[in-house]
Amino acid sequence: MSATDLLRLSAAELGEKVRAGETTSVEAAGAYLDRIAEVEGDIHAYLHLDRETALAQARAVDERIAAGEDPGPLAGVPVAHKDVFTTEDMPTTAASKILADWRPPYDATVTARLRRAGTVILGKTNMDEFAMGSSTENSAFGATRNPWNPDRIPGGSSGGSSAAVAAFEAPLATGTDTGGSIRQPAAVCGLVGAKPTYGGSSRYGLIAFASSLDTPGPIARNVLDAALLHEAFSGHDPRDSTSVDAPVPPVVEAARRADVAGLRVGVVRELGGEGYQPGVQQRFQESVELLESLGAKVVEVSCPSFDAALAAYYLIAPSECSSNLARFDAMRYGLRVGDDGGRSAEEVMSLTRAEGFGPEVKRRIILGTYALSSGYYDAYYGSAQQVRTLVKRDFDAAFENVDVLVSPTTPTTAFPIGERTGDPMSMYLADLCTIPSNLAGNAALSVPCGLAPEDGLPVGLQIMAPALADDRTYRVGAAVEAALAERRGGPLLSENAYAV
Repeated sequence: MSATDLLRLSAAELGEKVRAGETTSVEAAGAYLDRIAEVEGDIHAYLHLDRETALAQARAVDERIAAGEDPGPLAGVPVAHKDVFTTEDMPTTAASKILADWRPPYDATVTARLRRAGTVILGKTNMDEFAMGSSTENSAFGATRNPWNPDRIPGGSSGGSSAAVAAFEAPLATGTDTGGSIRQPAAVCGLVGAKPTYGGSSRYGLIAFASSLDTPGPIARNVLDAALLHEAFSGHDPRDSTSVDAPVPPVVEAARRADVAGLRVGVVRELGGEGYQPGVQQRFQESVELLESLGAKVVEVSCPSFDAALAAYYLIAPSECSSNLARFDAMRYGLRVGDDGGRSAEEVMSLTRAEGFGPEVKRRIILGTYALSSGYYDAYYGSAQQVRTLVKRDFDAAFENVDVLVSPTTPTTAFPIGERTGDPMSMYLADLCTIPSNLAGNAALSVPCGLAPEDGLPVGLQIMAPALADDRTYRVGAAVEAALAERRGGPLLSENAYAV
């Protein structure tokens, strides 16, 4: 097969061909590594690449298959890995100067499971520093660009992963979703991105931002590929105290089913209207009508506490961040500044954190420390946790009457690079639709639903389901994907400027 043919295959198709001997993992990895060399200068999706290590992984997979072993449906398939998961054979920086060139002594559970599944980790992808941001402009190592329009952001914090998949620099990628950091970049890059149920995928070896919110998940070019990756690295992990001891929901089976007949779909009244881009609203409404035409019963649902979810999140997440990032103190590992023998440990710590953390990370540490301080804890952090409880109750009440909820994934399409960097509040509004699911811990997925007519950029449809009902999001997403592909005569991503 030619390199272009390999790049055009879905992850599921590529895995089948590798296992059938129609191509090899080495050929697939080589095709993607060559593609990265061709376009990475424009996109900057990766922070670390090691061609020889990737090809060595691929050769090992080919040897396993030649020996008669079947490592699984993703054996031999390349993956772009977000640089927030520890990897013992590559640096893990979380896109921060404070961890520049740090090499962990162990693999994250997600990393280990990717290896066990036979995937080939091509490299580590760019991100907002410590996963704090919605545009991947907060990386200490430079911004990533959206392959649909390199003057636009690729979303964040998993923007390097989304850009890599959209630019055909990888067929699959990992991400983490704290307030929408998988679904939002997937939406603005015309991809599928899933936030599994909180605890459904392990956080062991994931550099923590907000421990009660962080959730590893997949990014892919179609729903089935996302489901296969989701299944490959999810499941109970005794090393993660927040891991759910329950079977992985049947997401692959649901993605193959792609049927919504008889499903009850709730449209969230609070996630739409003023402030939403007209083209986003138009494509969302068309998606709702499409679901009805496919046999779903659609009703409007009100979740009034969602109006306060953004404010609650931006107290809870920074509070947890201020606690988690206290470990970066220049004493144990990572960057150390000013240690000339004449300064105290406190001075070295202050100098290191001042130089090592970027502006957005500092902003959130200060916000969180203030919210947790004596005299303000109850008024701010305590109140935010009460709102979190109300958000969960609204979800519970809604799911008594519907099987899934739907909304736009983001209020707008990808905005220009630099447009919101001086206005943090407008940046935070990019997560308006995605944050409620993180606060509640339930499952959610974004699937492309067309291009906004005013700018020709992708729009995402968000599908939300109860905790441990992740399969419902894949079932609905696959049905929408199939129906839209039939109408369009092909996948949305084929219109991307960097499509192969």
